[in-house]
Amino acid sequence: MSILAVVFVILSGIAKFSGLNTILQFFVCAIAIIPLAAMMGHATEAIAGHAGPRLGGLLSATFGNAVELIIGIFSISEGLSGLVKASITGSIIGNLLFVLGLSFFVGGIRHPIQYFNIRVARSNSSMLMLGVGIAFVVPSIFAQAPLKAPYILSFGVAAVSLLIYLMGLLFSLFTHREVFAYIEDEATEEDTVEHRFWPAVTLLLVATVLVSVESDWLVGNVKAIATHLGWSEIFIGVVVVAIIGNAAEHASAVWMAWKNRMDLSVEIAVGSTLQVAMFIAPVLFFVGLCVGHPFQLVFSWPELVSMVAAVLLVVVLMLDGESNWLEGAMAVGAYLVLAVGFYVLPSV
Repeated sequence: MSILAVVFVILSGIAKFSGLNTILQFFVCAIAIIPLAAMMGHATEAIAGHAGPRLGGLLSATFGNAVELIIGIFSISEGLSGLVKASITGSIIGNLLFVLGLSFFVGGIRHPIQYFNIRVARSNSSMLMLGVGIAFVVPSIFAQAPLKAPYILSFGVAAVSLLIYLMGLLFSLFTHREVFAYIEDEATEEDTVEHRFWPAVTLLLVATVLVSVESDWLVGNVKAIATHLGWSEIFIGVVVVAIIGNAAEHASAVWMAWKNRMDLSVEIAVGSTLQVAMFIAPVLFFVGLCVGHPFQLVFSWPELVSMVAAVLLVVVLMLDGESNWLEGAMAVGAYLVLAVGFYVLPSV
Protein backbone atom coordinates (compact mmCIF):
# COMPACT_ATOMS: atom_id res chain seq x y z
CA MET A 1 0.00 0.00 0.00
CA SER A 2 2.89 2.38 0.77
CA ILE A 3 4.36 1.81 -2.71
CA LEU A 4 0.99 2.66 -4.26
CA ALA A 5 0.86 5.85 -2.18
CA VAL A 6 4.33 6.91 -3.32
CA VAL A 7 3.42 6.28 -6.98
CA PHE A 8 0.29 8.41 -6.84
CA VAL A 9 1.99 11.17 -4.84
CA ILE A 10 4.64 11.38 -7.58
CA LEU A 11 1.96 11.39 -10.30
CA SER A 12 0.06 14.14 -8.50
CA GLY A 13 3.25 16.19 -8.26
CA ILE A 14 3.85 15.77 -11.98
CA ALA A 15 0.25 16.77 -12.73
CA LYS A 16 0.56 19.81 -10.47
CA PHE A 17 3.85 21.24 -11.73
CA SER A 18 3.40 20.34 -15.39
CA GLY A 19 0.33 22.57 -15.56
CA LEU A 20 -2.14 19.89 -16.63
CA ASN A 21 -5.88 20.48 -16.76
CA THR A 22 -7.36 21.56 -13.40
CA ILE A 23 -9.93 18.77 -13.39
CA LEU A 24 -7.25 16.17 -14.10
CA GLN A 25 -5.10 17.54 -11.27
CA PHE A 26 -8.10 17.33 -8.98
CA PHE A 27 -8.78 13.65 -9.66
CA VAL A 28 -5.10 12.62 -9.45
CA CYS A 29 -4.74 14.32 -6.07
CA ALA A 30 -8.00 12.77 -4.86
CA ILE A 31 -6.82 9.29 -5.85
CA ALA A 32 -3.46 9.89 -4.13
CA ILE A 33 -5.22 10.54 -0.82
CA ILE A 34 -6.85 7.07 -0.83
CA PRO A 35 -3.71 4.96 -0.22
CA LEU A 36 -2.41 7.63 2.16
CA ALA A 37 -5.65 7.31 4.12
CA ALA A 38 -5.09 3.56 4.32
CA MET A 39 -1.58 4.18 5.67
CA MET A 40 -2.98 6.50 8.33
CA GLY A 41 -5.60 3.92 9.25
CA HIS A 42 -3.04 1.13 9.69
CA ALA A 43 -0.74 3.41 11.70
CA THR A 44 -3.60 4.53 13.94
CA GLU A 45 -4.66 0.93 14.52
CA ALA A 46 -1.10 -0.04 15.43
CA ILE A 47 -0.82 2.85 17.89
CA ALA A 48 -4.20 2.00 19.42
CA GLY A 49 -3.14 -1.64 19.79
CA HIS A 50 -0.08 -0.52 21.74
CA ALA A 51 -1.41 2.44 23.73
CA GLY A 52 -5.20 2.03 23.60
CA PRO A 53 -7.94 3.50 21.39
CA ARG A 54 -8.07 6.74 23.39
CA LEU A 55 -4.47 7.71 22.66
CA GLY A 56 -4.61 6.25 19.16
CA GLY A 57 -7.66 8.29 18.28
CA LEU A 58 -6.17 11.40 19.90
CA LEU A 59 -2.97 11.12 17.85
CA SER A 60 -4.91 10.52 14.64
CA ALA A 61 -7.11 13.56 15.30
CA THR A 62 -4.12 15.69 16.28
CA PHE A 63 -2.13 14.89 13.15
CA GLY A 64 -5.23 15.40 11.02
CA ASN A 65 -6.02 18.77 12.61
CA ALA A 66 -2.41 19.98 12.48
CA VAL A 67 -2.91 20.81 8.80
CA GLU A 68 -6.05 22.76 9.61
CA LEU A 69 -4.25 24.66 12.37
CA ILE A 70 -1.40 25.66 10.05
CA ILE A 71 -3.79 26.80 7.31
CA GLY A 72 -5.81 28.69 9.91
CA ILE A 73 -2.74 30.54 11.20
CA PHE A 74 -1.80 31.69 7.71
CA SER A 75 -5.41 32.73 7.05
CA ILE A 76 -5.58 34.70 10.30
CA SER A 77 -2.31 36.47 9.49
CA GLU A 78 -3.97 37.68 6.28
CA GLY A 79 -7.09 38.81 8.15
CA LEU A 80 -9.37 36.09 6.73
CA SER A 81 -11.28 35.44 9.96
CA GLY A 82 -14.52 34.66 8.09
CA LEU A 83 -12.86 31.82 6.19
CA VAL A 84 -11.37 30.46 9.41
CA LYS A 85 -14.76 30.39 11.15
CA ALA A 86 -16.36 28.73 8.11
CA SER A 87 -13.63 26.08 8.21
CA ILE A 88 -14.25 25.50 11.94
CA THR A 89 -17.97 25.12 11.27
CA GLY A 90 -17.32 22.69 8.44
CA SER A 91 -14.97 20.56 10.52
CA ILE A 92 -17.44 20.31 13.41
CA ILE A 93 -20.55 19.38 11.44
CA GLY A 94 -18.51 17.25 9.03
CA ASN A 95 -16.88 15.17 11.78
CA LEU A 96 -20.03 14.83 13.86
CA LEU A 97 -22.63 14.15 11.18
CA PHE A 98 -20.84 12.98 8.04
CA VAL A 99 -17.87 11.05 9.46
CA LEU A 100 -19.53 9.60 12.55
CA GLY A 101 -22.76 8.98 10.63
CA LEU A 102 -20.93 7.24 7.78
CA SER A 103 -18.99 5.18 10.33
CA PHE A 104 -22.23 4.07 12.00
CA PHE A 105 -23.76 3.29 8.60
CA VAL A 106 -20.82 1.37 7.11
CA GLY A 107 -20.09 -0.50 10.33
CA GLY A 108 -23.78 -1.26 10.80
CA ILE A 109 -24.01 -2.91 7.39
CA ARG A 110 -21.49 -5.55 8.49
CA HIS A 111 -22.40 -5.69 12.20
CA PRO A 112 -26.12 -5.20 13.07
CA ILE A 113 -25.39 -3.64 16.48
CA GLN A 114 -22.05 -2.11 17.41
CA TYR A 115 -21.00 -1.10 20.90
CA PHE A 116 -18.68 1.52 22.33
CA ASN A 117 -17.82 2.68 25.84
CA ILE A 118 -20.90 4.44 27.22
CA ARG A 119 -18.86 6.35 29.82
CA VAL A 120 -16.67 7.81 27.11
CA ALA A 121 -19.78 8.66 25.07
CA ARG A 122 -21.32 10.53 28.01
CA SER A 123 -18.08 12.37 28.77
CA ASN A 124 -17.68 13.37 25.11
CA SER A 125 -21.33 14.48 24.99
CA SER A 126 -20.80 16.80 27.96
CA MET A 127 -17.64 18.22 26.39
CA LEU A 128 -19.48 18.80 23.12
CA MET A 129 -22.28 20.66 24.89
CA LEU A 130 -19.72 22.89 26.60
CA GLY A 131 -17.33 23.34 23.68
CA VAL A 132 -19.99 24.07 21.05
CA GLY A 133 -23.38 24.41 22.70
CA ILE A 134 -22.17 26.98 25.25
CA ALA A 135 -18.77 28.34 24.20
CA PHE A 136 -19.95 29.27 20.69
CA VAL A 137 -23.55 30.19 21.49
CA VAL A 138 -22.88 32.61 24.38
CA PRO A 139 -20.57 35.03 22.49
CA SER A 140 -22.90 35.05 19.46
CA ILE A 141 -25.92 35.91 21.62
CA PHE A 142 -24.15 38.53 23.73
CA ALA A 143 -22.71 40.10 20.57
CA GLN A 144 -26.23 41.16 19.60
CA ALA A 145 -25.98 43.89 22.26
CA PRO A 146 -23.36 46.66 22.24
CA LEU A 147 -20.54 45.42 24.47
CA LYS A 148 -18.10 47.65 26.33
CA ALA A 149 -15.14 45.39 25.49
CA PRO A 150 -16.22 42.85 22.83
CA TYR A 151 -12.95 40.93 22.74
CA ILE A 152 -12.92 40.24 26.49
CA LEU A 153 -15.84 37.82 26.16
CA SER A 154 -14.14 35.89 23.34
CA PHE A 155 -10.90 35.91 25.34
CA GLY A 156 -12.66 34.39 28.34
CA VAL A 157 -14.45 31.77 26.25
CA ALA A 158 -11.22 30.79 24.46
CA ALA A 159 -9.25 30.55 27.71
CA VAL A 160 -11.90 28.45 29.49
CA SER A 161 -12.38 26.12 26.49
CA LEU A 162 -8.65 25.53 26.18
CA LEU A 163 -8.30 24.89 29.91
CA ILE A 164 -11.25 22.47 30.04
CA TYR A 165 -9.96 20.59 26.99
CA LEU A 166 -6.54 20.08 28.61
CA MET A 167 -8.22 19.03 31.86
CA GLY A 168 -10.31 16.54 29.88
CA LEU A 169 -7.16 14.97 28.44
CA LEU A 170 -5.64 14.77 31.92
CA PHE A 171 -8.83 13.17 33.23
CA SER A 172 -9.19 10.52 30.51
CA LEU A 173 -5.53 9.68 29.89
CA PHE A 174 -4.13 9.80 33.42
CA THR A 175 -6.22 10.35 36.56
CA HIS A 176 -9.23 8.22 35.46
CA ARG A 177 -7.68 6.08 32.77
CA GLU A 178 -9.10 2.82 34.15
CA VAL A 179 -12.62 4.30 34.22
CA PHE A 180 -12.37 4.76 30.47
CA ALA A 181 -11.42 1.14 29.78
CA TYR A 182 -12.61 0.20 26.33
CA ILE A 183 -14.75 -2.68 25.21
CA GLU A 184 -12.62 -5.48 23.84
CA ASP A 185 -12.97 -5.87 20.11
CA GLU A 186 -13.51 -9.22 18.44
CA ALA A 187 -9.93 -10.22 17.81
CA THR A 188 -8.89 -11.80 14.56
CA GLU A 189 -5.54 -12.74 13.15
CA GLU A 190 -5.53 -9.75 10.84
CA ASP A 191 -6.08 -7.45 13.84
CA THR A 192 -2.88 -8.57 15.54
CA VAL A 193 -0.62 -5.59 16.00
CA GLU A 194 2.76 -6.28 14.47
CA HIS A 195 4.03 -2.71 14.38
CA ARG A 196 5.82 -1.04 17.20
CA PHE A 197 4.66 2.23 18.68
CA TRP A 198 7.24 4.73 17.40
CA PRO A 199 7.47 3.35 13.84
CA ALA A 200 3.67 3.63 13.68
CA VAL A 201 3.82 7.22 14.94
CA THR A 202 6.48 8.01 12.33
CA LEU A 203 4.35 6.46 9.60
CA LEU A 204 1.35 8.49 10.76
CA LEU A 205 3.42 11.68 10.74
CA VAL A 206 4.80 11.08 7.23
CA ALA A 207 1.36 10.17 5.88
CA THR A 208 -0.12 13.30 7.48
CA VAL A 209 2.50 15.54 5.86
CA LEU A 210 1.83 13.99 2.44
CA VAL A 211 -1.93 14.27 2.94
CA SER A 212 -1.53 17.94 3.88
CA VAL A 213 0.32 18.58 0.62
CA GLU A 214 -2.23 16.67 -1.44
CA SER A 215 -5.11 18.38 0.37
CA ASP A 216 -3.59 21.81 -0.29
CA TRP A 217 -3.32 21.04 -4.02
CA LEU A 218 -6.78 19.52 -4.03
CA VAL A 219 -8.40 22.46 -2.26
CA GLY A 220 -6.69 24.88 -4.66
CA ASN A 221 -8.22 23.04 -7.59
CA VAL A 222 -11.60 22.81 -5.88
CA LYS A 223 -11.73 26.59 -5.51
CA ALA A 224 -11.04 27.01 -9.22
CA ILE A 225 -13.67 24.43 -10.14
CA ALA A 226 -16.16 25.91 -7.68
CA THR A 227 -15.71 29.35 -9.20
CA HIS A 228 -16.76 27.97 -12.58
CA LEU A 229 -19.72 26.19 -10.96
CA GLY A 230 -20.85 29.32 -9.11
CA TRP A 231 -20.48 27.94 -5.57
CA SER A 232 -20.42 30.47 -2.71
CA GLU A 233 -17.39 30.95 -0.48
CA ILE A 234 -19.22 29.81 2.64
CA PHE A 235 -20.34 26.60 0.89
CA ILE A 236 -16.77 25.93 -0.22
CA GLY A 237 -15.41 26.58 3.28
CA VAL A 238 -18.06 24.72 5.26
CA VAL A 239 -18.70 21.73 2.98
CA VAL A 240 -16.18 21.19 0.16
CA VAL A 241 -12.91 22.18 1.84
CA ALA A 242 -13.90 20.53 5.13
CA ILE A 243 -14.62 17.16 3.50
CA ILE A 244 -11.58 17.11 1.23
CA GLY A 245 -9.16 18.58 3.75
CA ASN A 246 -9.98 15.84 6.27
CA ALA A 247 -10.52 13.00 3.80
CA ALA A 248 -7.78 10.77 5.18
CA GLU A 249 -8.94 11.20 8.75
CA HIS A 250 -12.52 10.46 7.67
CA ALA A 251 -11.44 7.29 5.91
CA SER A 252 -9.62 6.07 9.03
CA ALA A 253 -12.75 6.41 11.17
CA VAL A 254 -14.93 4.59 8.64
CA TRP A 255 -12.36 1.81 8.20
CA MET A 256 -12.20 1.26 11.96
CA ALA A 257 -16.01 1.02 12.08
CA TRP A 258 -15.97 -1.56 9.28
CA LYS A 259 -13.56 -3.64 11.38
CA ASN A 260 -15.90 -3.28 14.39
CA ARG A 261 -13.47 -1.10 16.32
CA MET A 262 -16.11 1.44 17.23
CA ASP A 263 -14.28 2.88 20.24
CA LEU A 264 -11.45 3.93 17.98
CA SER A 265 -13.81 5.13 15.23
CA VAL A 266 -15.83 7.28 17.64
CA GLU A 267 -12.66 8.62 19.24
CA ILE A 268 -11.32 9.77 15.86
CA ALA A 269 -14.56 11.49 14.81
CA VAL A 270 -15.69 13.00 18.12
CA GLY A 271 -12.16 13.58 19.43
CA SER A 272 -11.34 15.56 16.30
CA THR A 273 -14.48 17.67 16.78
CA LEU A 274 -13.61 18.44 20.40
CA GLN A 275 -10.07 19.34 19.40
CA VAL A 276 -11.29 21.76 16.72
CA ALA A 277 -13.87 23.42 19.00
CA MET A 278 -11.91 23.54 22.25
CA PHE A 279 -8.28 23.69 21.10
CA ILE A 280 -7.91 24.82 17.48
CA ALA A 281 -10.48 27.64 17.69
CA PRO A 282 -9.08 29.12 20.95
CA VAL A 283 -5.49 28.86 19.67
CA LEU A 284 -6.45 30.66 16.45
CA PHE A 285 -8.15 33.37 18.53
CA PHE A 286 -4.97 33.96 20.53
CA VAL A 287 -2.90 33.88 17.32
CA GLY A 288 -5.16 36.61 15.94
CA LEU A 289 -4.45 38.75 18.99
CA CYS A 290 -0.70 38.20 18.64
CA VAL A 291 -0.48 39.02 14.91
CA GLY A 292 -2.71 42.09 15.13
CA HIS A 293 -5.80 40.58 13.48
CA PRO A 294 -8.11 39.94 16.44
CA PHE A 295 -11.53 38.47 15.78
CA GLN A 296 -14.49 37.54 17.94
CA LEU A 297 -15.64 33.96 18.34
CA VAL A 298 -18.98 35.02 16.89
CA PHE A 299 -20.48 32.88 14.15
CA SER A 300 -23.28 33.62 11.71
CA TRP A 301 -26.69 32.24 12.61
CA PRO A 302 -26.64 29.51 9.90
CA GLU A 303 -23.24 28.35 11.16
CA LEU A 304 -24.30 28.47 14.79
CA VAL A 305 -27.61 26.65 14.29
CA SER A 306 -25.88 23.97 12.19
CA MET A 307 -23.23 23.27 14.84
CA VAL A 308 -25.73 23.17 17.72
CA ALA A 309 -28.11 20.90 15.77
CA ALA A 310 -25.22 18.54 14.94
CA VAL A 311 -24.17 18.35 18.59
CA LEU A 312 -27.71 17.70 19.84
CA LEU A 313 -28.34 14.91 17.32
CA VAL A 314 -25.02 13.18 18.00
CA VAL A 315 -25.48 13.43 21.77
CA VAL A 316 -28.84 11.66 21.44
CA LEU A 317 -27.34 8.96 19.19
CA MET A 318 -24.33 8.27 21.42
CA LEU A 319 -25.86 8.19 24.89
CA ASP A 320 -26.86 4.50 24.75
CA GLY A 321 -23.38 3.30 23.77
CA GLU A 322 -24.74 1.50 20.71
CA SER A 323 -24.96 2.23 17.00
CA ASN A 324 -26.58 0.77 13.89
CA TRP A 325 -26.83 1.64 10.22
CA LEU A 326 -30.14 3.52 10.60
CA GLU A 327 -28.61 5.93 13.14
CA GLY A 328 -25.77 6.47 10.71
CA ALA A 329 -28.20 7.18 7.89
CA MET A 330 -30.00 9.77 10.05
CA ALA A 331 -26.75 11.60 10.83
CA VAL A 332 -25.63 11.61 7.18
CA GLY A 333 -29.11 12.75 6.15
CA ALA A 334 -28.91 15.66 8.58
CA TYR A 335 -25.53 16.60 7.12
CA LEU A 336 -26.92 16.57 3.58
CA VAL A 337 -29.78 18.87 4.65
CA LEU A 338 -27.28 21.33 6.17
CA ALA A 339 -25.06 21.09 3.08
CA VAL A 340 -27.99 22.01 0.85
CA GLY A 341 -28.76 24.90 3.18
CA PHE A 342 -25.24 26.30 2.84
CA TYR A 343 -25.36 25.71 -0.91
CA VAL A 344 -28.39 27.97 -1.35
CA LEU A 345 -26.95 30.76 0.80
CA PRO A 346 -26.00 33.75 -1.35
CA SER A 347 -22.36 34.83 -1.63
CA VAL A 348 -21.52 37.59 0.81
